[in-house]
Amino acid sequence: MQKKKLLEIVRDKIRLKHYSFSTERTYLYWIKYFILFHNKKHPVQMGKPEIEAFLTYLAVTKKVSPTTQNQAFSAILFLYKEVLGIDMSDQNIQALRAQERKHIPVVLTRQEVQKVIENLDGIYNLIVSLMYGCGLRMNEALNLRVKDIDFGFDKVYIWDSKSLKDRTVPLPQKLKDRLKVQVETVEALHQKDLADGYGTVYMPYALERKFPHAKSETKWQFLFPMKSVAKDPRSDTIRRHHIHPATLGRNIKQAALKAGIHKRVTSHIFRHSYATHLLQAGIDLRSIQELLGHKSVETTMIYTHVVAELNKAKLVSPLDL
Repeated sequence: MQKKKLLEIVRDKIRLKHYSFSTERTYLYWIKYFILFHNKKHPVQMGKPEIEAFLTYLAVTKKVSPTTQNQAFSAILFLYKEVLGIDMSDQNIQALRAQERKHIPVVLTRQEVQKVIENLDGIYNLIVSLMYGCGLRMNEALNLRVKDIDFGFDKVYIWDSKSLKDRTVPLPQKLKDRLKVQVETVEALHQKDLADGYGTVYMPYALERKFPHAKSETKWQFLFPMKSVAKDPRSDTIRRHHIHPATLGRNIKQAALKAGIHKRVTSHIFRHSYATHLLQAGIDLRSIQELLGHKSVETTMIYTHVVAELNKAKLVSPLDL
């Protein structure tokens, strides 16, 4: 039996821990880059000095953002801890870090949110309405399954979010009927896929092993599926995945242009707007923290700065008094 290469072992470990496919690609990219940077030297033969040199190179020579440098660092730490069994977290790794700037999030007014949504068609209108109405990240919205919408208790369940903290948020009543129609659409589409010999959906490794028949059940299907089936890059199985993030992002950008919004409108701006509008409505910070799924209230506190900045705009010059 042929011995697996290091990157293949890394990939298997990532899938075993059911990380997203985008995380898999990102980690593999940075680990490969790290090894090539040190002339294909095996990571076992490297350590703190090599990691510091690579991170410094990214900051000084490549001038990457702090987020990108942190991605690379996380990938390398994963390689050492999860694959090689070497914990580097206590090595006090020092490197010239990319300078991090603190940005106050850009938000839309309620009227601007409505304008953008009005310029979105069909399924994209519903997704963005749900993102704003529940404060969801794009991937949280796209990864929703049929079972995650609880019409009986008016809740939306978010599992395995970015913070690895499952949570529920209130289901917007204005979207309830439209979501019921969407579930019916998914049910009909799923029956067609089954009849065509497809009908399975991607399941994280641990869940697929625990519930081997779940991948063919309607309740596990993505709430916002793609128009056509495609080959799963992880298994080569032909199945229907959720709408691609790039497709949704492109539709949001076009809608913002049509609406005449001159702010930089991305998918995340609806989450920022959700938190800011709740704060303006008098909802307490702890509740907003829970709704957003933030680990720390300090993360949520940035929206108090947003509201403070918005309030500054109401100040007038003494000349105008």
